[in-house]
Amino acid sequence: MASVDPSRSFVKDVKRVIIKVGTAVVSRQDGRLALGRVGALCEQVPNQRKVAMQVKELNSLGYEVILVTSGAVGVGRQRLRYRKLVNSSFADLQKPQMELDGKACAAVGQSGLMALYDMLFNQLDVSSSQLLVTDSDFENPKFREQLTETVESLLDLKVIPIFNENDAISTRKAPYEDSSGIFWDNDSLAGLLALELKADLLILLSDVDGLYSGPPSEPSSKIIHTYVKEKHQQEITFGDKSRVGRGGMTAKVKAAVLASNSGTPVVITSGFENRSILKVLQGEKIGTLFHKNASFWESSKDVSAREMAVAARDCSRRLQNLSSEERKKILLDVADALEANEDLIRSENEADVAAAQVAGYEKPLVARLTIKPGKIASLAKSIRTLANMEDPINQILKKTEVADDLVLEKTSCPLGVLLIVFESRPDALVQIASLAIRSGNGLLLKGGKEAIRSNTILHKVITDAIPRNVGEKLIGLVTTRDEIADLLKLDDVIDLVIPRGSNKLVSQIKASTKIPVLGHADGICHVYIDKSADMDMAKHIVMDAKIDYPAACNAMETLLVHKDLMKSPGLDDILVALKTEGVNIYGGPIAHKALGFPKAGSFHHEYSSMACTLEFVDDVQSAIDHIHRYGSAHTDCIVTTDDKVAETFLRRVDSAAVFHNASTRFSDGARFGLGAEVGISTGRIHARGPVGVEGLLTTRWILRGRGQVVNGDKDVAYTHKSLPLQ
Repeated sequence: MASVDPSRSFVKDVKRVIIKVGTAVVSRQDGRLALGRVGALCEQVPNQRKVAMQVKELNSLGYEVILVTSGAVGVGRQRLRYRKLVNSSFADLQKPQMELDGKACAAVGQSGLMALYDMLFNQLDVSSSQLLVTDSDFENPKFREQLTETVESLLDLKVIPIFNENDAISTRKAPYEDSSGIFWDNDSLAGLLALELKADLLILLSDVDGLYSGPPSEPSSKIIHTYVKEKHQQEITFGDKSRVGRGGMTAKVKAAVLASNSGTPVVITSGFENRSILKVLQGEKIGTLFHKNASFWESSKDVSAREMAVAARDCSRRLQNLSSEERKKILLDVADALEANEDLIRSENEADVAAAQVAGYEKPLVARLTIKPGKIASLAKSIRTLANMEDPINQILKKTEVADDLVLEKTSCPLGVLLIVFESRPDALVQIASLAIRSGNGLLLKGGKEAIRSNTILHKVITDAIPRNVGEKLIGLVTTRDEIADLLKLDDVIDLVIPRGSNKLVSQIKASTKIPVLGHADGICHVYIDKSADMDMAKHIVMDAKIDYPAACNAMETLLVHKDLMKSPGLDDILVALKTEGVNIYGGPIAHKALGFPKAGSFHHEYSSMACTLEFVDDVQSAIDHIHRYGSAHTDCIVTTDDKVAETFLRRVDSAAVFHNASTRFSDGARFGLGAEVGISTGRIHARGPVGVEGLLTTRWILRGRGQVVNGDKDVAYTHKSLPLQ
């Protein structure tokens, strides 16, 4: 079973599952049945789920599914209101309308609700059955014995039992308020059935994602993934009860606690989310889990993740309070510590590389993983360069006299807490950590599992160099994949996420968080050789852009050539040189037909290896159009001696970095003089291109006055005069 959360590993042993469907799930805001939602639910129960890329039916996998449904009263009320409206005179409608009797609504609605289930299940070639029970039924031991026998028979026949409380004949005086008896609503009925029928799992579907620490509509409320009674019972604040049912979340929690304490795990999750039942059965960490052993487990990951983020923020504020020289000294100490521990770092990295090779990782990944000779010295040098740069925080960017003796300053300040998720490259950890220290930000780092030993030793070396008055928790190392999902939910604590890795990684993170994400998904960089190019220069640029570091995101992936150069000796020389170095060349439609190169599968492809695509274009505008259509807005280059053509290219190509007669490999924070980079952004908001210290800063306004008040602007003479920064 893929991607099973450790706390949900019990699902592998689940055979019998009870699913309770609340009124809010099966009905719309106006009380009518939500046909599409019920239909989607029915498809999940007996139909399919994805295991090892194969779709199998739950029944064929051995699951025994029992439904407990609400909604009869709502259906009946809707029908009776309509019938009453049809049979009423205009005068009757002017009179105050009495509330319909709940028992009558239940009697009328039950048949309609079951008819809907029967129709939907029949369309899926699945049989269903109806079982109506009341509280008093369970006082009879013979009834309970017969109920179990009947359900066992139905399940053996692959028939889905559908339970509902028979509200029409319930002895409770007010079935929506009276909570006495063996069970008091369909949530508690589901919990009771879980025990009576010895279910392995109970799923309570709700109209929210799970149990929250407070009303879900409040921004401060956070979902609780694992409920621990001793910890959460006093912390939770419940909001309003269900808009249409009788219990709401309070009833669900009570039923879940009782069932889980008796040995049946319970998950409260959203009935609105696509395939939510299947996700629970696959062990995904959705909703809120209630388990009898939860109190013995370690603190839930959402708490530890929050604590890590909060600690990083606290440390960052202490870092900001240091003087510029004190922050500079921390960086110099980090650089010294890296050099002093080079042998240990290299040893741990070699172990990672060896393990990656044994595991059969692709060569580009192994190349990115490797800390080559001289890399530590290079990193230490870049850190010292960063330390000696002008202090980036608390800089006055603009100074304005708003009014007499009222001065406004726009100043630079850290973003707060950064979450960086990166793959393979342990040297990225060093660059990012040094930038965080220089910019005064807290930092959480998650590297790839293939670099775990390298990242661990680098993190230790760096945090050991951070003084105690700041705290080593300034930089946290996330060690498990599970923690990432929890961290991505902390939009109130984490201020920016920067993913560095594959297209898949970046896309997954963007789809999983409300936190702003800065980065790029692809590095499809182009070199365009114009017809006026110096071909010797073009050769040097192309060779460097492709073979200097093929796995880098700024390496050339597509070579565009003016059509007039198709048969030129200069181009032949470039292509021979590429092939001599071991570069596999793939052709676009024109290059494939004219020169016989294997056809490229797609122009929008990042090889990250010794391979590239070749294609011919009509002119500079055609090259620009090609880049805009197939590129990733990362880095693109033109090689030409025609300044007018070069200027057209530089002004019109809408990429983060655009070069004239220079290798795409220059697109790098250190080479740009930024000291280091946390990544390269192809977005257009906040930062673009190589992101150094400036990209990790925001601004704040400081106003200095002498007791001025607005008072309707009666006594303020605004001057809005720019002042010197010094």
